[in-house]
Amino acid sequence: MATSDTKLADTDEKIFIGKGEETAWLTLALANRHGLVTGATGTGKTVTLQVMAEGFARAGVPVFAADIKGDLSGISEVGEAKDFILKRAKEMGLTFQPDQFSTVFWDVFGEQGHPVRATVTEMGPLLLSRMLDLNDVQEGVLNVAFRVADENGLTLIDMKDLRALLDAIAPDGSKKPADDEEDPLAPIRKAAQSYGNVSKATVGTIQRQLLVLENQGGAKFFGEPALTLKDFMRTDRDGRGMVNILVADKLMQSPRLYATFLLWMLSELFEELPEAGDLPKPKLVFFFDEAHLLFTDAPKALMDKIEQVVRLIRSKGVGVYFVTQNPIDVPDKVLAQLGNRVQHALRAFTPRDQKAVAAAAQTFRPNPKLDTARVIMELGKGEALVSFLEGGGTPSMVERVMVRPPSARIGPITPEERKAIMDASPVKGKYDTAVDAESAYEIIRKRLAGTAAPADGSAGGEGGGILGQIGSIASTIFGTNVKRGRMSTGQVIARSVTRSVTDKVIGGVAADLGKSLGGSVGGSIGRALVRGALGGLLRR
Repeated sequence: MATSDTKLADTDEKIFIGKGEETAWLTLALANRHGLVTGATGTGKTVTLQVMAEGFARAGVPVFAADIKGDLSGISEVGEAKDFILKRAKEMGLTFQPDQFSTVFWDVFGEQGHPVRATVTEMGPLLLSRMLDLNDVQEGVLNVAFRVADENGLTLIDMKDLRALLDAIAPDGSKKPADDEEDPLAPIRKAAQSYGNVSKATVGTIQRQLLVLENQGGAKFFGEPALTLKDFMRTDRDGRGMVNILVADKLMQSPRLYATFLLWMLSELFEELPEAGDLPKPKLVFFFDEAHLLFTDAPKALMDKIEQVVRLIRSKGVGVYFVTQNPIDVPDKVLAQLGNRVQHALRAFTPRDQKAVAAAAQTFRPNPKLDTARVIMELGKGEALVSFLEGGGTPSMVERVMVRPPSARIGPITPEERKAIMDASPVKGKYDTAVDAESAYEIIRKRLAGTAAPADGSAGGEGGGILGQIGSIASTIFGTNVKRGRMSTGQVIARSVTRSVTDKVIGGVAADLGKSLGGSVGGSIGRALVRGALGGLLRR
């Protein structure tokens, strides 16, 4: 007997996902305990993801999801009463009600959505090493480069900044050791060598990996204006959560870039959001499609950090939902954190497939009425085994359900529809034009040309612009920027004493200016930079 549709609508406390012998409800207060959606290709994972995203949006929860094939874009348009949708709704006792949801499209390449950018400084060495596929030695050198940049105020905004810095720290074997006055980059090289051996060959390898990343289009990701994460956490005029869709069909051609980019976004949320405890509903729900790419060949150190972020971000009010084909794609430590499970059909054609079926069955709370392992292989399209957290945070017994049909359109939208949505976007114009501010590349070029203050920290590290002028004036007053021939030991000592006084004067001025300047450049002046669990910059 069909159940009345009034009893199967979303409420302020839970989302209706599907129905079998029992009704599957996702409790909003437990939605930040994370989740997992798995199943073979073509079994309905994308539709399930859309149903969950619609439910969260109705409840006023902003959503972020990557759209690998373009199908998820249909959530922005009114649903169509197609025969198979009406049939499924009738079988479940529902009356199909077309709907659409406020959507913002994002695209790393800026082609089908608003550009998404981060600065190299914000990305940090750990995630950038992962993106570049560096070994331990190369990662160590990259960490040295970031430390030198952080301590000398050399803000790394885009790829040319990082290239200039790497060139600056590389030993110059063609020259004899020279005095600071003869080699304007000597302080940078000296600072880099103080952290360990930095060889020119290793720097060259990193430069070549940067070229590979640029050829994949990764250079478009680094720059300004950098993404402000609060733009993901919006509601529309009706109080519904905005659905943020990352257009990822082209991005997926570079799987490592895709995975690292999403991991960076997750780490930024983790570092920026305050502790919130257990809320009536999440602040944001983050769907991580093709999640296996995140864990493939990831070193243990990075895996430990990922596990830490997933475990702790719950208290920030963020729910993370991994979407992948097999549950064995997700490491056990991470899998243990995923309390809400949706399992679509798996096919056991190979020994690995059989292992995946067994693993999936074992992760559910048993139901005496179901042979879970057998049912996983028998599920039809749109059917799933589900287990959501109940009161007290315990998983419910696994149930076989038919997932409800989405209210919005199923399938991709047209280019004209996408353009109309982008033209009406709340962030239209904010990110669309790149800004090339003065940063490490320009500062290093000025030093090489002899028009900027030395890279010894005396001007907070910013040799150009206002600070460059202050450094130049003060250096002239104290006589520390006058070129000399070979100096005696006494002259070197005298100049060092004078410079120590200059350092304190200019350092104080730089610290005051750093507090008053905005943007990523001003934020790095006059203070030590602090990095979080995944190497991202802490804005504190």
